[in-house]
Parts: sequence; structure tokens; C-alpha cells
Amino acid sequence: MDPKAVLAMVGLDGRERHFPAQLSGGEQQRVSIARAIVKKPDLLLCDEPTGALDSKNSVAIVKLLLEVGRSLNCPVMTITHNAEMARVADRVFHMKDGRLERITVNEHPCQAEELDW
Repeated sequence: MDPKAVLAMVGLDGRERHFPAQLSGGEQQRVSIARAIVKKPDLLLCDEPTGALDSKNSVAIVKLLLEVGRSLNCPVMTITHNAEMARVADRVFHMKDGRLERITVNEHPCQAEELDW
């Protein structure tokens, strides 16, 4: 994937010459996501991908992760404390005290726009 195209996908077109100190926390987070996507991974692990983002950018990033997962045939695993994110997942792995408590299958995942931020 073209790095500039991926930066545009995460809403950072025109910011490629900026240093990290010149970017907001949310922009830095989107750079991290772009860096992972551009490498076309076999598995995309996302630790709190929307943690520092506003609701508009959160929806955009969730949509992007879902699209990337489908287009690259790449599983996307999101680690989050935001239970609302589970609504877009195919499967949800519930952890408690560092152990897997249960796995639930979501027969009808919702769209990113339907999440209540």
C-alpha cells in the first residue's frame, strides 16, 4: 500500500512532513495505525485504537480497520476497555483478571456509525 494513500485514509493527508511533537495525541495514534496498515500484516493487533480520538475520528478509524480487515483478508483484533466496540466484532473474547472468561459470537455485527460513543 502507498504510505501517502494510507495517511489520507486515516485523515492525515498533508501532514506527512510533521514531527511527532507537531501532532496531537489523536493524530499520533492515527499515524501508528497507518504504519501498521501499510505493512499489510497477517494479523492487525490494535490496542485501544480509538482511545485518544473524538467520536468522529473514532468512527472513521473503526470503519477503516473493518475495511482493511476485509480488503487484506487480515484478522483485526482490538484490545479495548470500551465495551461498545464489541458491537462491530464478529467474535468477542472476554477477559477477567488476566484470564479468558468466555468467547461470544456476534451473529449480526453493527456498522461503525451505529456505535454510541
